[in-house]
Amino acid sequence: MPNTIRPKVLVVDDEQMIADTLAMILKQSGFEARTAYSGEKALELAESFRPDMLISDVIMADLNGIDAAIRMRALLPEIKILLFSGQAATADLLEKARAEGYEFDILAKPVHPQDLLNRLRG
Repeated sequence: MPNTIRPKVLVVDDEQMIADTLAMILKQSGFEARTAYSGEKALELAESFRPDMLISDVIMADLNGIDAAIRMRALLPEIKILLFSGQAATADLLEKARAEGYEFDILAKPVHPQDLLNRLRG
């Protein structure tokens, strides 16, 4: 049987149940997924895990998902980034990132698993 390389995905959400659930769905769909429960932890983990994709909540306590994504892109320039949020404040943060030259895909919470998988495979 040929050894297929599974895309590596880092899932970040300060709500552990959401991060763990998304990671479980991704694993069942053929991805290698790991979780982090803060932006800072995600950056620490990314150095050793070297994910192909980052899926992150935007509004988190220590480091918001947009700032984490910007720092992640500096660390891993080829990483695919998908943000999600259920908060209205996200629009302001996205606008600020756009003004600085960063463009990110965003999904609204709650994230439907099929929508997530379609975005990752698309």
